[in-house]
Amino acid sequence: MTLFGTSGIRGPVGETVTADLALSMGRALGVDCDRVVVGRDPRASGEFLQSALVAGLRESGTDVVDVGVAATPTVARAVAWRDADAGVSITASHNPPEDNGLKLWQPSGQAFDSEGQERIEARIAEATFEPAAWDESGQLETWDARARHAEAIQAELGRESMDSHVIVDVGNGAGGVTVEVLKSLGAHVETLNAQPDGAFPGRPSEPKAENCTSLSTLVGESDADIGIAHDGDADRMRAVAGDGTYLTGDVTLALFARAAAEPGQRVAVPVDTSLAVADYLAEIDVDVEYTPVGDVYVAEAAEAPDVAFGGEPSGAWIWPAHTLCPDGPLAASTIAALDADRPLAERIADVPTYPIRRDSVEVEAKGAVMDRVREQVLADYDDVTTLDGVRVDLGDAWFLLRASGTQPLVRVTAEAREDARADEVLAEARECLAAALE
Repeated sequence: MTLFGTSGIRGPVGETVTADLALSMGRALGVDCDRVVVGRDPRASGEFLQSALVAGLRESGTDVVDVGVAATPTVARAVAWRDADAGVSITASHNPPEDNGLKLWQPSGQAFDSEGQERIEARIAEATFEPAAWDESGQLETWDARARHAEAIQAELGRESMDSHVIVDVGNGAGGVTVEVLKSLGAHVETLNAQPDGAFPGRPSEPKAENCTSLSTLVGESDADIGIAHDGDADRMRAVAGDGTYLTGDVTLALFARAAAEPGQRVAVPVDTSLAVADYLAEIDVDVEYTPVGDVYVAEAAEAPDVAFGGEPSGAWIWPAHTLCPDGPLAASTIAALDADRPLAERIADVPTYPIRRDSVEVEAKGAVMDRVREQVLADYDDVTTLDGVRVDLGDAWFLLRASGTQPLVRVTAEAREDARADEVLAEARECLAAALE
């Protein structure tokens, strides 16, 4: 049985994610936890899932700190703040409203690693449970952690004021702490989709470019300095420059990393990150450390003492000096501060952008196909990374062959510094896959 994906357990409510699963999760987690922090995003299904989870925890004798509707980074940080053993976010993050999920957090702010996930899965599969004695059940406490989160971000920013006009698209989610922080710094803040609503009526939850056209238009046609967008649980953050330009994930990663890292340090990024990030950071003698796709893997790499920052182009940003959880409100406040010091429209002009090609090929038995791809590529190329799929570094270009985590597909990505070379490398990658399919 495999319950956990790259970002916890996630799927359709009533199918993958049920009250029975949440109850079992609470019982399994309660085996070795004395106190657990629990919070959720605004999805309506989160109410009964949280009730079931809390019941399982308390039945095990585990105390629960309920932080209510809260951003996922608020939940993750609260684990250490309340001296708890673990935290659980009930969220499907940027997924559509019919989904929900469960994501587990350690006191460091890092998501449960593979070993921790396997331990919980095994307990759920065994379905053996011994409840606490009737007079030793866990206690329930409610606590508003949002104010503590806002205070922490203000301290981490290291600035007392910000004379900026910021438009924040909360996405009907739990990211209101961003608004609180920016207002406390003196920024003029306007909001879009600020009413929490798990049906996400304002726009789809994922803050990708096509879902943020209203924000981009409003910022570009007003006197706003910057726009911010979150997903449902505010672990992701995307930004819009004052001229209405929506920042790509790779450009945002490059800006954050360059501001955070010192010469000789490293930055953790997934294997599908643009070559432009490495080139931009090389100018200040900062190296990139490649990881599998998924913020849990970026966080693991960010534990190293010389890693100053970790990020995923999808919108997850980690400052390990503060927390190992992707923190959307911290990212929002940080990029607003960067813009206040020098406009984003000027900053992004310094970051190179290269042509990138993407393709998907439908396959049967994608695991076996990728095994053959790996064997062939390792024999034919010198600089190969097999952390997640197969990534080949060609010096002036790279390509990645990676099995989809949810569909019977192998995804093909190629990038180079010139258009013609990108086309050549994509064709080369397709040939590698075609040979494996034969």
